Amino acid sequence: MPIKIPDDLPARATLDAEGVMVMGEADAVRQDIRPMRIALLNLMPNKIRTETQFARLLGATPLQVELTLVKMTHHVPRNTPGEHIITFYRDWEEIRDERFDGFIVTGAPVETLPFEQVTYWDELRRIFDWTQDHVHACLNICWGAQAAVHHFHGVPKYLLAEKAFGVYRHRNLAPASPYLRGFSDDFSIPVSRWTEVRRADIPADSGMTVLMESDEAGLCLLHDPAHRSLHMFNHIEYDTFSLADEYARDRDTGKPVQVPRNYFPAEDPARPPENRWRSHAHLLFGNWINEIYQSTPFDIEGIGRR
Repeated sequence: MPIKIPDDLPARATLDAEGVMVMGEADAVRQDIRPMRIALLNLMPNKIRTETQFARLLGATPLQVELTLVKMTHHVPRNTPGEHIITFYRDWEEIRDERFDGFIVTGAPVETLPFEQVTYWDELRRIFDWTQDHVHACLNICWGAQAAVHHFHGVPKYLLAEKAFGVYRHRNLAPASPYLRGFSDDFSIPVSRWTEVRRADIPADSGMTVLMESDEAGLCLLHDPAHRSLHMFNHIEYDTFSLADEYARDRDTGKPVQVPRNYFPAEDPARPPENRWRSHAHLLFGNWINEIYQSTPFDIEGIGRR
């Protein structure tokens, strides 16, 4: 089944060209089924690229998905045209009375700041609390995942001596988990962060389970059943050239950055990178959507009304 997005969202042309099934708004209303309502709180600086990355993965699942783009109410994005934000995004304050089957919080370029110094931290904390009675399942990515485990469980983050940057091998620690259905024992995931959370800081009574971990890059994916959440500390949603573009950006601005590890063939940035995580990204999102579909109320108004 296709993903439903606005007809003129820039991601549509990219997804059409890739063969992802995309449904127009007029076609969607004629189908006698309830689509999965998924909201994306997009905190990444390149919002159009991030929209495309998540829409690509959500659109490959076998269910109809209705994607709602959300922004912080009082934060003005600096790297995306204002017209795009006005046309396609809704403030969280505008949707707070609605209910969603799934809610995704992305990473953000603020990870070296203490959480309390992030200008929208108070609103994000209210959003996390709101998800507990307005959202059936959450998926938090990179800094969004760090923020969630800090808010709900008090887990700290630590500044790394150098950026964890590249494509790292990870281990499947929970093959029986429905979220890892079909996963290999060993697989690669892109990593791009200056901070980390540590296994030793996971509270014993939190109920959280480590699903994925890397010997080099540390924790990757936590299951948090008490908050119906997955916390993904790395960027499994990245497209093939995301790390290359980050490397070029940082290099051109004079930031101290190494060549992304295990990414370019023979570690040569002059050669096109190889995507070794695409299939597992599709698996994770497909499993997440399937778990939502199996357990969410048919009447969406029943979400959060336990």
